[in-house]
Amino acid sequence: MSRIVLAMSGGVDSSVAAAILTRAGHEVIGVFMRHGEEAQAACAVDAPGFQLPIFKERSDHKQGCCSASDAEDARRVADRLDIPFYALNLQSEFRQIIDYFIDEYTVGRTPNPCVQCNNWLKFGKLFDYADSVGAEFVATGHYARLAQIDGDLALCRGVDDGKDQSYVLFGIKKELLPRMLLPIGDYYKPQIRKLAHEIGLRVADKRDSQEICFVTSGKHDEFVRARRPDIDTRGEIVTMEGKVLGQHAGIERFTIGQRRGLGVALGERAFVVRIEPDTHRVVVGTRDDLARTALTAANCNWHTTKSPVGAIGEPFRCEAKIRYNSDPAPATAVRLTDDRLQVDFDEPRHGVAPGQAVVVYDGDRVLGGGWIE
Repeated sequence: MSRIVLAMSGGVDSSVAAAILTRAGHEVIGVFMRHGEEAQAACAVDAPGFQLPIFKERSDHKQGCCSASDAEDARRVADRLDIPFYALNLQSEFRQIIDYFIDEYTVGRTPNPCVQCNNWLKFGKLFDYADSVGAEFVATGHYARLAQIDGDLALCRGVDDGKDQSYVLFGIKKELLPRMLLPIGDYYKPQIRKLAHEIGLRVADKRDSQEICFVTSGKHDEFVRARRPDIDTRGEIVTMEGKVLGQHAGIERFTIGQRRGLGVALGERAFVVRIEPDTHRVVVGTRDDLARTALTAANCNWHTTKSPVGAIGEPFRCEAKIRYNSDPAPATAVRLTDDRLQVDFDEPRHGVAPGQAVVVYDGDRVLGGGWIE
């Protein structure tokens, strides 16, 4: 059997993943990645050379992956399953993700730090750690699958449509797929909770994370301004015709498609349609004004090089997903270059946001994706 490094967040999904792999006879090494904000306390773990900085308890923490209770939950699960458990301090590496998050918001784009965390840490630094301990595989508790399709190892949607997380894994390099394991991708969430109860795991009914782990209050604009007090992105809120409706405290408060918290009224439901980083204007309009029939994306990552996706300039049919919580939509796509992609939708899509990822699928298979321009 194989030696496997498993990312353990203290949640039910990664905990059951640990149980599944252990029951299959694998040698599982549980790893909790501490990658939050500057710690105010530290918690030692039973492994020489490793220490886990933690947050103080906060009433507004949304069950993220950076709390002391999450670390303790992961540790208890490891003890229950009799597997080694280590905590890796990736705080300095995680600074890259926080900087990316702040930089994107201050130029009017909507970042996706969870995708970048997968790219840079969970399937980046964690592979480095796996190599250092002689582990063949890295596993996580994501709802996604790996399958052989036409002789090619493919990343695919999880069987539970309501929990599928293949979107946030699109950026993982294809050459890493043979060393990835996704043990819960063939399960539905209720099955995972049932298994957790049967095993006797205390996290069986633990609620899922809802917020970005390092923005525990959920207030992105306050987080950005606290760390970039020298940047002033205040400006006007205007209609599609340029009529000034009011002032705003900073473009980092807004994202394309946002409806709540605008502080202005149009006489009908208003949405953020466009953010202008040069003028700091936030343009609002109706839902119809949000409709987009096409997009372009850059910095693409591809999971297949077979025709038609491998051919530059050759259109191919697909389904395209523009946000984690949106449904895939029928579309025609074309690779403009190795790094750039154009997607034309059969029907208009609402809320296409620069900075978010677009991921294209062939059925359940992830073909690739990029970052919306």
